[in-house]
Amino acid sequence: MLEHGGRLNKAAERWGIPRSEWLDLSTGINPIGWPVPDIPAELWQRLPEADDGLEEVIRQWTGAPLTADCVPVPGSQAAIMALPRLRKPCCVGIPVPGYREHGHSWRNAGHTVIPIGPEQTRCGASGCDDRWLDQLDVLVWINPNNPTGEIIPPSTLLRWHQRLQERGGWLVVDEAFMDATPVFSLCSHAGLPGLIVLRSVGKFFGLAGVRAGAVLADAAVADALKRTLGPWPLGGPARFVMAQALSDTAWQRQARTRLHHSAGRLRKVLQSAGHAVAGGSALFQTVPSDSPQSLADQLAAQGVLVRAFEHPGMLRFGLAANEGQWRRLEMALAGKTCD
Repeated sequence: MLEHGGRLNKAAERWGIPRSEWLDLSTGINPIGWPVPDIPAELWQRLPEADDGLEEVIRQWTGAPLTADCVPVPGSQAAIMALPRLRKPCCVGIPVPGYREHGHSWRNAGHTVIPIGPEQTRCGASGCDDRWLDQLDVLVWINPNNPTGEIIPPSTLLRWHQRLQERGGWLVVDEAFMDATPVFSLCSHAGLPGLIVLRSVGKFFGLAGVRAGAVLADAAVADALKRTLGPWPLGGPARFVMAQALSDTAWQRQARTRLHHSAGRLRKVLQSAGHAVAGGSALFQTVPSDSPQSLADQLAAQGVLVRAFEHPGMLRFGLAANEGQWRRLEMALAGKTCD
């Protein structure tokens, strides 16, 4: 099992600080989540109904065309683990750095994982050389990237997809952090053969605990994924919460504005504390560090939990939820105790 953000119980035990006294900025999840309403009691008592309209809600949320299949999944993590089982062992490109569960899952399924770095994807003065794609059968891309926040424009991703698809290849795009920047989404192109887009309600909606997401794909991939996941992969209460949240467009507009403002504030806080900001998204900011774990431990000793990455050395900071938390982060970065 790979290490991830969160793990607050473990931090509380290690540092001897009660769980209630922590400021957890380690996960990149919206700290002001969508307000969950009361869940109808019957949803706890009945098996989920596949024809409850959720797939159409997902289509409207993402802007996917009618040619795309929309598959509800128990978090995009479920899709990350299932998709490698839909192909025979092949060569799979994985961005480095990036969310490590992708490479972990494809490797565990018997595929050959090939790290893809910025030097391969960068275009020069003479144009873009995409020949690196010819060694791959599948390319997984994370957009925006986690933890760097880098965004690849849709035109580039579609060019990559076309080159892969000429040989029956796949482009898998993980858009778990895309909701704050929907103009860069590939969902409007979903349904093209070999294009697979993963979406999540955990990050932007602040609903990580519900474990809900969606896969947008062509019918062949979608049908194979449904068979692999089996019946009722997403429970009735989760389907209800997901449908309600995705339909609340007014909340989504307000959340985007608030998140972009908070991301700007986080950059200023980090820079004021002497840290260069290497990248980020509307939900997190990343700073480079020669000793990321040491800095993470310094903050943890003050009850502030962040996510450390050793290769390359960096720390990822999530957003504070209120003025008290912003003040506490500023004090922790200054090495002071907040009374």
